[in-house]
Order: sequence, then structure tokens, then C-alpha cells
Amino acid sequence: MSTTKKIAGAALAAALGVTTLSACGGGDAKDKTAGTSDAPKSKTVTLVSHDSFNVTEAVLKEFEQQSGYTVKVLKSGDAGAALNQEILTKGSPRGDVFFGVDNTLLSRALDNGIFTPYEAKGLADVKPEYVLDQEHRVTPVDSGDICVNYDKAYFADKKIAPPQTLDDLVKPEYKNLLVVENAATSSPGLGFMLASVGKYGEEGWKDYWSKLKANGVEVVDGWEQAYNERFSGSAGGKKAKGDRPLVVSYASSPPVEVLYGEPQPAEAPTGVSTGTCFRQVEFAGLLKGAKNEEGGKALVDFLISKKFQEDMPLQMFVNPVTKDAALPELFTKHGVVVDKPENVTPEAIAKNREQWVKAWTALVVK
Repeated sequence: MSTTKKIAGAALAAALGVTTLSACGGGDAKDKTAGTSDAPKSKTVTLVSHDSFNVTEAVLKEFEQQSGYTVKVLKSGDAGAALNQEILTKGSPRGDVFFGVDNTLLSRALDNGIFTPYEAKGLADVKPEYVLDQEHRVTPVDSGDICVNYDKAYFADKKIAPPQTLDDLVKPEYKNLLVVENAATSSPGLGFMLASVGKYGEEGWKDYWSKLKANGVEVVDGWEQAYNERFSGSAGGKKAKGDRPLVVSYASSPPVEVLYGEPQPAEAPTGVSTGTCFRQVEFAGLLKGAKNEEGGKALVDFLISKKFQEDMPLQMFVNPVTKDAALPELFTKHGVVVDKPENVTPEAIAKNREQWVKAWTALVVK
């Protein structure tokens, strides 16, 4: 995908001018064994990731002190672009661990054999529904729900109930209100298309999109354009206030609107249509040919540790996947719980993703 793959909160934070703490990124981290020919192994471990990876500095430093490794983070654009680079460098990877491949692209990574199997310490604490690869080539790290968000003020002013389900979106009262991302260029766009596949099946999803098109759905390239420019409820859209009160975003967007609102609102200005969602799960894996395999294993263990899992929601605005990790109050107070997201199996995505995207493009964009 060419559009930067952003978890909603991280991108919204950037749109609001908030600088989030990045984990020892770029070339700042130094290999403690550099220049010492008698060093038994490297003490630098490199994490290759999409641009949205973040961790609190103190949490990362604690891992470094306990493990003896220095972490270097190599951010490589959106998830699709970063994954493609690892496929091109298969066997001679740019780092030791890759983080950020999700369930929509998992088959591409596994089919290309870029990971070495490793059963992470602490995997028993991960909720079993997120363990999608029984060979443990990848380890689940986080989840997030792609959902339609709505502008509460718009619907209150118009005295119209906001939509709650996919079926609602094709009703006349929501004509010309929805903006979505391109399924061929955007991770949330692809996830929303997959929600329709999960809901209506192979026989019905294209008919559903024909109805959405007739009902005035607008398609843009990526999340930032959709949310920050076209969506009327975005605090990040101050300079280019949109006129569409419905947008495909994430269930974590409302808490982020509260966190970065100026002034900070008592309640989230946006809501989530919980019957429109697709659950995105992100994974990390030990790269085949890693120069520091032992350090890579320690880093994968760290990504599912309670310390990292509880730090992650306010850094990347996603949900933990371990059973004992607690959510911050911001999420519990202003977030929503999506009980029944639409589901498409990784096997079905692997078999059909490319043809589904081509069909969607021909139907909706052209």
C-alpha cells in the first residue's frame, strides 16, 4: 500500500502538531560492540517497523538495561512498503525483528518465508484468538478495530440518529455523508472493504458497494486525507474542515480526540458505529537471517511483556493482546468496546485479497 499505514491515534497526534516519543529511531543507537573484533555477539538489536511504532523512553530503557541490548528502530514507511522491503531483502534482512505486518497482509509475509519460527516467552498470556500462525513465525502484538466514526455534533444538530451498522450506511438519510479510504492504497480502506466481505459474503459484498456508491460514498487515497481533511468531526481538520460527518477510522479515535483536544473536551466529539468494524491484528516476527537472533528473540518477548503491552495504548493507540494488560483510563472512559467485529479468515484473505481489491476498484473507483 502506498499510503502511510497509520494507527489512527498516532496519525491524529501528528495532525494536531503533537510530537510523540519515538523509540531510539534512526541511527541514534550505537552498537556497543562496534570495532571490537573479539566481541562474541552484537549488543544492538534492530527492529524494522512501519512509521507508527512508538514506546515510552523509560519502558524501552528498562528493557535495554535488563537485557543488555541496545534497541535500534528502523522506520520504513507504511506497513505494506516496509514489508515489501523485507521481502526484497529476504535472507539478508535490514534488521532482526519486523513489527507491523497485520492480518490483511500476513499471508504475503508467510508465503515469502521471511520469518524464522520462534515461540515467544509469554505467548501463553496472549489471547488465543489472536494467535493466527500455529508455527509461531509471527507473534501477535496489538489489535485495533477499523470502524466508521461519526461527528456527534452534526447528527445532534440534524436530529438524525447516527448509523450503527453497515446496513444503515446505504439508507437515504446518510446519502453523501460517508468518506472512505481506497482499499488499494490504504490499510483502513482495505479493512473496511473486508468488513463488507465478512458481513455479506462472496455473493453479496459487491452489491453492497454498488449501493454505497449510489448513496454518494466518497473515496480518497488514505486515512489522513479522509480524517483530517474530509471529515467534519476531526480536530485535526481545523485548516480544511471537511463536510462529511462519517469516516472510516478506528475505534480508538475518540479517546485520541479527547487526549489532544485544545482545550481538552470532557467527552469525545466523535462516536463509533460499532456494527461496521473489522479487527486488525498486528504481529512481530524474527527475521530469517537476523544478525542478532538472540537479541531478536528477547525483543519479541519484550513486545508481549506486560510493561510494553500496558504502555502501548497511549503510544500507538491500539489495544493489548495479552490477558492481564490493563487499558488506561482514557480508553476505558472514552473508548468503545467492539464485541462482534466482522471477520475474514487469513486463508480467505490470502486466496482472494488481490482479486477482491481489483473488483472493488473497478466497481467503486473507475
